[in-house]
Amino acid sequence: MEREFDVAIVGYGPAGVVAAGLLGRAGLSVYVCDRLTEVYQIPRAIALDHEIMRVFQQLGVADAVLPFCEAFTPSEYVGVDGQLIRRMTMVAPPYPQGHTPSMVFTQPAVEQVLRERVAQMPNVVVALGVEMTGLAHNDQGVQLSIRTAGGATKTVRAKYTIACDGGSSAVRTQLDMPLEDLDFDEPWLVVDVLVNERGQAKLPQVSVQYCEPERPCTMVIGPKNHRRWEISLQPGEDPRQVATAEATWQLLARWLTPDDGELWRQSSYRFHALVALHWRQGRVFLAGDAAHMQPPFLGQGMCQGVRDVSNLAWKLIAVLRGEVSGASAEALLDSYGTERKAHVRELTSRIKQVGAVICERDPVKARARDAALLAQCGGVVKDTPRQDILPRLETGLLAARDHAARGSLFPQPWLLDGPHQRRRMDDIAGHGWRLVLAPGQATPAGTATALPWLRSVALGTPGALETEGVAEAWFQRHQCVAALVRPDHYVYGVAGTGEEAAALVAELAAQLGVAEACAA
Repeated sequence: MEREFDVAIVGYGPAGVVAAGLLGRAGLSVYVCDRLTEVYQIPRAIALDHEIMRVFQQLGVADAVLPFCEAFTPSEYVGVDGQLIRRMTMVAPPYPQGHTPSMVFTQPAVEQVLRERVAQMPNVVVALGVEMTGLAHNDQGVQLSIRTAGGATKTVRAKYTIACDGGSSAVRTQLDMPLEDLDFDEPWLVVDVLVNERGQAKLPQVSVQYCEPERPCTMVIGPKNHRRWEISLQPGEDPRQVATAEATWQLLARWLTPDDGELWRQSSYRFHALVALHWRQGRVFLAGDAAHMQPPFLGQGMCQGVRDVSNLAWKLIAVLRGEVSGASAEALLDSYGTERKAHVRELTSRIKQVGAVICERDPVKARARDAALLAQCGGVVKDTPRQDILPRLETGLLAARDHAARGSLFPQPWLLDGPHQRRRMDDIAGHGWRLVLAPGQATPAGTATALPWLRSVALGTPGALETEGVAEAWFQRHQCVAALVRPDHYVYGVAGTGEEAAALVAELAAQLGVAEACAA
């Protein structure tokens, strides 16, 4: 009999490799394919955040990627007359997710670390240098036609398929899954430079958003000597011509000369804001750039793709393991698109608002913008943490009772594991469903019966003693004593008493159909 995989993944970029790792780590059989034979060696993404590092931690590569990452410097917004009008920074320590909140990274090196981790999983088959040429699906599974490098065609069968094949997704095109235009379309030049010591001495020591009407642009300080410029193009400028080395150096002349560094990459792009109308068709799901594209002003492109597959992976795992079945399984899988589309739309809206600040072309309106921003802060620019812009989940698999903490990321405190060793909470409590209890709270009776795979984490008890008080402060701030945390670390719901916590667990069990399954 021809082998059938649990999940097939088309595309082995950042979203595809993280999906393969999360599913493979859970023991599922996975097939993943890509047209390229190796990691793409030009950096596209440059920023990631602590939520993504928490996913890398789950994959066991958080320490391995650190040599290729650095803390993101503050981003200073400079107005028409060169004055500071906004500053974006990181939240102050202690860090809520157990990792540096905002980071820059070298994408090819980090992707290589992720691929090496997946290569350790015997249940994951990776096929490179091949092309997906056809796809058929029904209510039983998915069938992919794969053309090998030698021109032969083979068939791959899977119960489910994830399309992680980029903005020009062949899967999305073949299934006629349209994109919705969120009204942003501008031409920009992206330039990566490896700057020498002489050049670095000329440059700002922080990242800068130049909110200048004549040519809005951005300079980002990347890892080591990597610097990136994103430069808006003027009406009538030829995108191909400005991407030549000569023209690029002319645009960089206010900062550097060719003697100050080496061009690593210069490419013209149209920055878009697009989101798939539907994220699921039968047993096929869209993820990453196949599902959405957004302007780069907060460096969230790759982060969004990793959030997609982190959200989808645990739901596929639950269904394929039989933890959820029938109509509840279909509802759980449907919640992927419901949650992620709403989150992407809201974050894209906020990114566009940031872009509107940067990209105002009218000098009169730009000066009015500068005056308004300075008036809002009383003339003294205050730090705005980048994380404050990220939205919570507002819809999907969440408790019925709304709360400010519902749909937010639950913190990951450092815990004492033994007298002298401290470890992050996920390394002790795992990455499944967790009922996290504030100090002094006992696990509600009947929890294990209602949800056998739910793990209780009672802070303040041996093995769960906090070292920095991050979670304890979170409970105090949100005036609750228990949080039911999903496998992707988002809060399903919170409770103010032990009785409410027991009711919250029962609500989840009913929503997942676990109560009916146990009764049967």
